[in-house]
Amino acid sequence: MAKRTRNFDDPLCHPDHARPVTRRDFLSQGFISGSAYAVGGGMLSMFSNPREAMAALSGDLDTVGCGIATEGAGKIPFICFDLAGGANIANSNVLVGREGGQMDFLNTSGYEKMGLPGDMVPGLTDGAGLPYANTDFGLAFHSDSAFKRGMEASMPDPALRASQLNGAIIPARSDNDTGNNPHNPTKGIARAGADGSILTIAGSENSPSGGNSTEPVMLMDPELQPTKVDRPSDVTALVDTGELVGILSARDATAVMESAYRLSQEKMGVVTNDMIIQDMVRCGYMKAADIADRFGSTPLDPGLDPMIVGPQGIFSQAEFMANSRDGSEFRKTAAVMKLVMNGFAGAATIEMGGYDYHGGARAEGEVKDFRAGRCMGACIEYAGRIGVPLMMYVFSDGSLSSNGAIDNSPEGRGKGEWVSDNSSTAGAFFMVFNPAGRAQLRTSPGKTEAQHQQLGYMDGGGSVQRAATPMSNNVNQLVNAVVLNYMALHGEEGLFEGVIPNHGLGNPAMRDSLTAFQPIVTGVNPPLLPTGETPGL
Repeated sequence: MAKRTRNFDDPLCHPDHARPVTRRDFLSQGFISGSAYAVGGGMLSMFSNPREAMAALSGDLDTVGCGIATEGAGKIPFICFDLAGGANIANSNVLVGREGGQMDFLNTSGYEKMGLPGDMVPGLTDGAGLPYANTDFGLAFHSDSAFKRGMEASMPDPALRASQLNGAIIPARSDNDTGNNPHNPTKGIARAGADGSILTIAGSENSPSGGNSTEPVMLMDPELQPTKVDRPSDVTALVDTGELVGILSARDATAVMESAYRLSQEKMGVVTNDMIIQDMVRCGYMKAADIADRFGSTPLDPGLDPMIVGPQGIFSQAEFMANSRDGSEFRKTAAVMKLVMNGFAGAATIEMGGYDYHGGARAEGEVKDFRAGRCMGACIEYAGRIGVPLMMYVFSDGSLSSNGAIDNSPEGRGKGEWVSDNSSTAGAFFMVFNPAGRAQLRTSPGKTEAQHQQLGYMDGGGSVQRAATPMSNNVNQLVNAVVLNYMALHGEEGLFEGVIPNHGLGNPAMRDSLTAFQPIVTGVNPPLLPTGETPGL
């Protein structure tokens, strides 16, 4: 009898794991995943850039202070990928070397531990004579990295995007198979000034962080909770005007909302003398009028954006509508990136489940890493198409290792099988997209550009050196370092202590050594033009 071929999206049942009991357990082992649905729109859905349709409220309402933000904060859009379960990041995907940087290569045994056989290690070349250490994206990836292949598959012109990309890797231990790692930086990014015209933070999971991993205690803020967005309909629902805009034009609908506001103002003094209640009611009508004004004729459904879906889109119609894990993840990613890149949210988390993929076939990890790469590349490509910068951060709870056994199946690609959890091989990385050209690395006293691109290091045997940086053995500090690097892209690293007091990253000289890039914007981004391009970039 022929052996049944495993469906890589089936749940992961590891004999060395207890039965899943929490939602995070089910998520990391692939028993559940974030949902995503596609919805259709009508004739009023023809704008690909929602900022094309901005109007203005009546003059007597303009100055009424209800906390309405029409442009967001103008900071660099920030999206993080939370790969639940303990995915491989180091070396089979993003290269990590010794103290000298990514190109200070490990021992062959160190690479073998991270799934690379002796004939595929960085420093060698493949059958076509091309180096396995690939620097097309600035940040060095293994040439056969599934992340990299996936990103390129979402980019019609990878060479163009490569010229606008750079990144940094942070070797850092974290606990395996748990959502308790305080990995998520989005609330710190919000503290640093990121905000949107509709909401501040979004996340694809209904959790305090918006993803699988939690946020550091010092960043917990009950007033700053992420809004769940994991499908196109979640985006459109944020500005839902009900049936009113279907019956009336957007302009007439706005006029109705404004009239309701004015009538409410006249009657509130009769109903109650409580000024707080009056303000809440008044601003409710005011915000409804603003939503009808700005979005009544411009639904935000990413499925109707030709830059995202269609013959010239990042995803084909068949890919986007597919009733599969790929389709679900593509719809989720499209919803989040549409929201963040257009300035409607300041930062967001895209959680992807099933990344506890050890226990045998390397092929499963390659397939799932490629899918994650497609979603990462989609975010980069969309940022390029509408002309905005982007910081994209990728992390996972722990990591895994190989024992050297080779998976020679087509999807296994002749690489080492993942056989066990291993926190010593963990790390996280971020990519910086800049439409004006590749972000430039910093130097600091005693540290080269290469040592600013790799913040920390491994020993020759492929284990994170715990004393290399404050982040190497402390996930809280890893989050702090991400926030620091986000602020540095704006030239605002000098304000870091005011954003995260008692941060643990040392004095200014130490923090400078933990900062990868020179600024790519000064102050805030200019607003999008109707063409989707930004002036001055």
